[in-house]
Amino acid sequence: MVDNKGLDLEKTLLRKVGEAVGRFKMIRDGDRVAVALSGGKDSVTLLEALLLLAKRAPIQFTVCAFTVEQGKFLRPIEPLGEWLKERKIDWTYYRDKPSFRLLEEKPDHGCDLCSRYRRRAVYEIARGLGANVIAFGHTADDFCESFLRNAMFTGRISALPATTWSRDKEFRLIRPLVYVTEEITTRFAASLGAPLIPCGCSLRTGTVRRSIRSMFGNIEEEYPHLKETLLSAMGNIETQRLLDTRYLNLDGTAEEPERELLHILE
Repeated sequence: MVDNKGLDLEKTLLRKVGEAVGRFKMIRDGDRVAVALSGGKDSVTLLEALLLLAKRAPIQFTVCAFTVEQGKFLRPIEPLGEWLKERKIDWTYYRDKPSFRLLEEKPDHGCDLCSRYRRRAVYEIARGLGANVIAFGHTADDFCESFLRNAMFTGRISALPATTWSRDKEFRLIRPLVYVTEEITTRFAASLGAPLIPCGCSLRTGTVRRSIRSMFGNIEEEYPHLKETLLSAMGNIETQRLLDTRYLNLDGTAEEPERELLHILE
């Protein structure tokens, strides 16, 4: 039995996911969506949200899930598999042998190499499942952290894409939790009672990421809607007010909308 608080949480989650799906054209009629299930709170929340949307959406689409085992889970995966089986969720478990060889041959390999192995496995699995859409559980927190990390440490105005495509356009890659914070996924995953499987990689948060998260935590004490504001900024870019000369009218050959120049010069 779900109490009123649980129903409100589910309603909030589905509203935010629905907004993302609609705005970024993530899912279309006839799609088969494969959810990358890492075993953590975010991907479990994403899977449940898409299963609920599939029952209520005005279009027809199907949802399945898969897990790539790269030898870094800190607990056995079987309890999660049993939980999914009991709920009759279409789930594929894939033990990636090249990743295990990588652990043996290069135990100190970096994240980039591991990601390449995972990406290859993800595409292979999705192809076998007959999926044309792959959904990842990146949250609003991930988008904001990516935006700030790129701006402050790589010199780029960039973040995660909500919807993009694989290089050969075989798969549409989507992140339906773009408007959903980890505070929501933490509470929702707990309400599901799913056995979460932690990954060793998630415990090795880099110095930069720890710094950004600490900064967020401090500022949000006074400005609790900080993430929502940053997400809004990512979708409200004023190219003429940045420093990329590709978007600047330096020769005065094109009309510019009138601006409050006095305010800018203050």
